[in-house]
Parts: sequence; structure tokens; C-alpha cells
Amino acid sequence: MGSFLRLISETGRDESMSKNALAAMSGGVDSSVAAYLAIESGLNVVGATMKLYDNGTVSCNAKTCCSQKDIEDARNVCYKLGIRYLVLNFEADFEKEVIRPFVYAYENGDTPNPCIRCNHSMKFGKLSRRAREMGQDFVVTGHYARIEYDSDAERYFLRKGIDPKKDQSYVLYQMTQEDLAHTLFPLGGMTKPETREIAASLGLVTASKRESQDICFVPDGDYAAFIRRYTGKEYPPGDFVDREGHVLGRHQGLIRYTRGQGRHLGLSLTHRMYVLEKDYEKNQIVLGENEDLFTKDLTAKDMNWIIKEPSGPMKVSARVRYSQKESPATAWPLEAGRMKLEFENTERAITPGQAVVLYDGDYVVGGGTIESV
Repeated sequence: MGSFLRLISETGRDESMSKNALAAMSGGVDSSVAAYLAIESGLNVVGATMKLYDNGTVSCNAKTCCSQKDIEDARNVCYKLGIRYLVLNFEADFEKEVIRPFVYAYENGDTPNPCIRCNHSMKFGKLSRRAREMGQDFVVTGHYARIEYDSDAERYFLRKGIDPKKDQSYVLYQMTQEDLAHTLFPLGGMTKPETREIAASLGLVTASKRESQDICFVPDGDYAAFIRRYTGKEYPPGDFVDREGHVLGRHQGLIRYTRGQGRHLGLSLTHRMYVLEKDYEKNQIVLGENEDLFTKDLTAKDMNWIIKEPSGPMKVSARVRYSQKESPATAWPLEAGRMKLEFENTERAITPGQAVVLYDGDYVVGGGTIESV
């Protein structure tokens, strides 16, 4: 495993660093193996779990709170690996930086990606700063992505993980040069089966643990119910209308629906129709045909460029959803951290609030939040 330590020295990291690392332990198999690989590489590792919410906030119905079970598993792994383990309370920060913006976005018609915001604000924000305060040089996480340093450009670059089924570069596009310089992704050159094999060989409790596909603070996947509980507000029913304004039926509150949705509308129609947009002034949802969802253009805000920001149009491939393949496009940087993007072919249901991430091969060029289509 010494090759991982060589990677640290070959990618522009400061050789004077003491090679102390804080491993972000989620209680899953990926972070468990990432911590192990960091230890095997010769790093002095401390494991830490961020406590982000309590049972009352999430309203978890399990006998044991989901987050508490993860903490127990992470503690078990650190004991097995022989490293110190900490639980760091970031509940107030998580509510301010992730939960409130999530709710605000839904209330204002967007469909947010809280995992991206959590990575930016919490893992590579609050946790990284706490690591520095503790004298740790790096934060180690279980993301499937790679960091590369170009000595000629004097710049860090973010690359996809080699496992296309697990690549997580999409949710990491907001990483800054400072973040990249102080972060290690030991799993970037591995596949998920290889990760599980290592965990099993070590006898780690997380070796066969299932992965959660839901947002951590909405474990049942019911976003609307969570928002109602959190705000204490009711979101009134209104009309479904077609593009000409004809009433087609009643919706059950705007926060329940997202652009492109064609199922679970509760309507008896002669054929399937899809959510095109939500009109908050009229409390209406406009439905249309599937072909109405296809467009070539979008604008994005809050752009983060991992490469040096281009001065003019740039050919890229772009992804507007985590699970989507990239499509060829041209990006135009705009003022005030904005960008215009035009795809070569039409894309379906581009949704404000989601992230658009730009690639050049397996390198992340940058990304931003979709503002309009």
C-alpha cells in the first residue's frame, strides 16, 4: 500500500507536512476501507464521524436512530483498525448549511441536491477546518474520485474514479484548490467489489453493509412530509393545468412535484402527461407532453471552475444528473459567476436547482447550479 503514500508526495503536497490525517467515517464500507488504506500508507490517522442531525429532526422510525447505528459501526471499525475515534457535533451547522437551503429551494420551485451542498459546506468546509485545528494535514474520505497535481500548471485537478458505476466526481465539483490540496481519495483507483473484498478480509462490520440511496436526513424518501414537519406549514392544493391553462385536476401541494415527473400525479388522463413547470404565484402546476421537456440550453449560477476559468467558449461534455452520461456541449462563461451552456442535442427535463457538471474526458472542468432552461 506504499504506493498511496508515494501518490501523496508526487501530487504537489507539501513534503514538510507531518502526514497526519482525519478520516471522515460515515459508518459505511467505503469510508472504512479508505481509513485502512490511509493507515497502511503510513499516515497517522484519526477517525471522525460528523453528527449532523438528531432523531427528532429526521423523525427516524427505526428502533435505533439511523445516525446512531452509523456511529456505532464507525467506532467498531476504528477499534478494529487501532486508531482513535471522535464524534464531532455539527448539528447546528448542518441545519443552517444544508437542511434550511434544501427546504428553501423546494419552497421556491427548485429541486436541490443536498449531498453536493453537504460535501462543500460540511466535509470540505467545517470538517476540514476542524482537521486543521487538530493539526491534521489531510481529510481522507471514501469518495470514488481521483486528485491529480500538474506541476506545469501549478494546479490540482479532479478526475473521475476508475469504476464508472461508482464515480462520484459529479458531487465533488465544488472543491477548491485548497480543498484538493488537503484531501485524499484512496478509493479512486478501485472498484466497489475490491473495496468490499478488503473490508471482508479485515473482518470489518461494514463489509456487507447496504448503501443508502436516500438523502440522509430524509431516510424514507418522502421529501414533502419532511418539509411539512420541519416548517410546520401546510402547502395548499391547487390546479394542474395544461399549457393553454385548461384545468386538468388538483395537485396536493407544489413541493410534492418536480420537473419531468409523470407518475403519481393522481390524475385520470387519456395519456401520460408530465410536469413542465410550477407557477408559485397561481399555485398551479403546468403539465405537457414528454417532447415539451426537451431543450438544448441552460444557464447556471455559482460556478466553480476547477481548471482556470476559460476566457471564451469551451467545448465540454456535460451532465445534469448524477446518474446520467455526459453529452457534448459548449460552455460560455458569464459575469458574476454564471455560465451559459448549449448542448449539441436536446436533453430531457433539465431541472433548476440541480447541478450541471462539465468534463473534459475524465477531468472535471467545473460546475454550477442550474438556474434556468
